Amino acid sequence: MDEKQLWQAFQTGDEEAYTQLYQLHVRAMYRYGISLVAASEAFVLDCVHDVFTEIWVKRTRLSTPDNVRYYLLKALKTRILHLLVRKERPYQSLAEADFEDLWAEPNEIERLEEVAQANTQQERLKRLIAQLPPRQQEAIKLRFIENMDYSQIGEVMDVNKQSAQNLVFRAVEKLRGWIVLGFFTFFNIFLG
Repeated sequence: MDEKQLWQAFQTGDEEAYTQLYQLHVRAMYRYGISLVAASEAFVLDCVHDVFTEIWVKRTRLSTPDNVRYYLLKALKTRILHLLVRKERPYQSLAEADFEDLWAEPNEIERLEEVAQANTQQERLKRLIAQLPPRQQEAIKLRFIENMDYSQIGEVMDVNKQSAQNLVFRAVEKLRGWIVLGFFTFFNIFLG
C-alpha cells in the first residue's frame, strides 16, 4: 500500500495501517521536533504521540492529505507551538541551513549510537514496567507486545473492554510520569 492507501485504511479504523503510518513517520517527526525546540526529548515525544492520538480520534473527519509526512510535520509543529505558548516556554526556530539535515539518513556511527541508546532505553523501560502492579503489567504486555485490542485483553484478563482500556491507560500514564520525573531529577542533579 502507498501512503494514501495506508491513510485511507487508517481512517476506516485499521490499526495495522495506523501502526505502519506511525512507524514510517515517527523518526522524522522526532528529528523535526527536536530541531524546533530546545526542550526535552520527553516533551517532543509526548507531542508526537499527541499528534498520533489526535489523528486517531479524529480519523473519520480527516481528509486524505496529498503528502502525509508534510501533514504530520505540520501537525507536530502546531502542537509544539501550542504547548509552548500555553506554558510560555522559549523555543528556537529551525535555521534554514539545518533543514536539510532533517532529511539526511544517519551514517553508520549514528545508527550504532541509536541502537545503543535504544537498548539502554529498552532496559530502563523494562525495569519501570516491572514496578507496575501485576494487572497493569499484564495489560501493557498484552496490548503492546501481543498487539491485542482492548476487547481481546478484556477476554484474557476476564474484565470488560472499558476496564482493559483503563488498566492500559493507567499503566501508560504511570510510566510516562516516572520517565518525566526521571528526566527532571537528572536535570536538577546535573544542571541544578
